Amino acid sequence: MDEAVGDLKQALPCVAESPAVHVEVLQRSGSTAKKEDIKSSVYRLLNRHNIVFGDYVWTEFDDPFLSRNVQSVSIVDTELKAKDPQPIDLSACTIALHIFQLNEEGPSSENLDEETENIIAASHWVLPAAEFHGLWDSLVYDVEVKSHLLDYVMTTVLFSDKNVDSNLITWNRVVLLHGPPGTGKTSLCKALAQKLTIRLSSRYRYGQLIEINSHSLFSKWFSEVESLTAARNACRAGAEPSDAIRVVNAVLTQIDQIKRHSNVVILTTSNITEKIDVAFVDRADIKQYIGPPSAAAIFKIYLSCLEELMKIIYPRQQLLTLRELEMIGFIENNVSKLSLLLSEISRKSEGLSGRVLRKLPFLAHALYIQAPSVTIEGFLQALSLAVDKQFEEKKKLSAYV
Repeated sequence: MDEAVGDLKQALPCVAESPAVHVEVLQRSGSTAKKEDIKSSVYRLLNRHNIVFGDYVWTEFDDPFLSRNVQSVSIVDTELKAKDPQPIDLSACTIALHIFQLNEEGPSSENLDEETENIIAASHWVLPAAEFHGLWDSLVYDVEVKSHLLDYVMTTVLFSDKNVDSNLITWNRVVLLHGPPGTGKTSLCKALAQKLTIRLSSRYRYGQLIEINSHSLFSKWFSEVESLTAARNACRAGAEPSDAIRVVNAVLTQIDQIKRHSNVVILTTSNITEKIDVAFVDRADIKQYIGPPSAAAIFKIYLSCLEELMKIIYPRQQLLTLRELEMIGFIENNVSKLSLLLSEISRKSEGLSGRVLRKLPFLAHALYIQAPSVTIEGFLQALSLAVDKQFEEKKKLSAYV
């Protein structure tokens, strides 16, 4: 490291005394610049701007080299365990720099040849993938789900590196995410795989995500992970064919084989955990419930939607983003009014899944605005109407059940 970047500490493989700050550097797809050159330029950037307030992203640079070769420099995940953004002195932190390029190719698939149709058995991505870029940040939870999962995987790496005897201390590299549909379990699996590939980019050149379509493989019994781990008691009782027992046993055996490999993590999702075999549940190191978001989490989801919609919301209000308004506490009268309105909408949105919440800003514009631009207040009024309509539709649909 040259003298220009000597003030910032580079991340070391051992435990650092100072707090670690992760910086993700997205290299442009056409760039052939050496990572060491990019690293030096990024350290100079961080030396010039060494005080940040929580997570921060640079997309414009005064350094021509960075402008040509780097799409963004992001200080990330500082807010995972903090309730509110905190000022960070980068000069007092260990900097963990992760330089990566996105794979634009999309997934490949493995098919099962059936008599009548081809069934996709699995989809395969080379990571980090362009289609998952930004997915991690879009997922909002009330508890420290994301930080717990990251800490879990990094601990498995540490234990493997230190040759901890797995016969004395057991870990299986299996995570079970469970909860109602639409809460982001599958999205979290994809986002975590992407995040881990970036975090471990100095160790592995790329990552691979293999999504097994268990619904297609075994749908005549159950769906999702229950397809492969249906409770054997039901099978023995005659409720399911004996083949189901063999499948469950085979899956459990393969999990025991896979855990020998330090570079593999099994992420599973379930909507109906009571159908899962107890032996599989016991093998899961983490069993994390993913439920519908609270009003506070919904507020953050809507806030991120509104930031994106600054592209079409009344231009003069782009000068101060809602995130900045949140940071200063909505001091001005008009800002306070917007905050209260968004809080009210968030409270009455409780009970809706994250999947639905992300659709509502689009529906609000489509159904109640239909204009090239709108003020923030006007958009929030439309969003409120869209929420009301969503609950009306749910009530009508439930009448047929």
